[in-house]
Amino acid sequence: MKIIGHRGARALSPENTIAGIEKAITHGVAYIEIDVCATKDGVAILHHDPFLTDPDGSEVIIAQTTYAELLRHKPDLAALDYAIRAVQHRCKIMIEIKPGEPTKQIVSIIKDRLQRGWRLSEFSIASYDFGALKQMKEALPGVELVVNELWSGVRACRRARKLGTKRINMYEQWLYTGYVKMLKRSGYQLAIFPANKPRWHQRKSHTDSLARIRSWRPYLYGVITDHPDIFED
Repeated sequence: MKIIGHRGARALSPENTIAGIEKAITHGVAYIEIDVCATKDGVAILHHDPFLTDPDGSEVIIAQTTYAELLRHKPDLAALDYAIRAVQHRCKIMIEIKPGEPTKQIVSIIKDRLQRGWRLSEFSIASYDFGALKQMKEALPGVELVVNELWSGVRACRRARKLGTKRINMYEQWLYTGYVKMLKRSGYQLAIFPANKPRWHQRKSHTDSLARIRSWRPYLYGVITDHPDIFED
């Protein structure tokens, strides 16, 4: 079962940052998962939401702001190209494309890395956006595609078949043992999320959930977690 660091190692270090990536790698992750948005001047950056939130609560729209301007609001805001180079082949990189985000910047960056000796197998592209995954398949034939899905296993498998992939990421809450086993028998590679430490008032339900996830270990491709430290062998 592969450990995939969610947004780096979100619970251990600031998410979608170089520091977070380094923290995840120190815990032996097989992949780091990062979210990518595009700035006004076409720079692909690591960020989950389409906006930055300043300490005073005001929002800065990423698509309407240049990278240089955004750095004044968030100095540790990392460009995708720099983040990939920081990984230095120490683990694979799962790039999540948010719905509606452009793909051309990501394609350009990956192609540049391939020309510099990186392997296509070091990258995977994940998204809830079927159209974005289709674009990436056309632009980068052979790249590993991952269908993200919250609750519909039927939709996830249908999209995976159309894309010619066996990789699916699904929200753990909606899954049950029989379905997880069925996906394994059908040749799918399922990674589940989230798999995290609880808040104090969630401790019992979390314990039950974590025990269930561990019982699924033979049937899972991986877990996507803010806490890669709790899955270290």
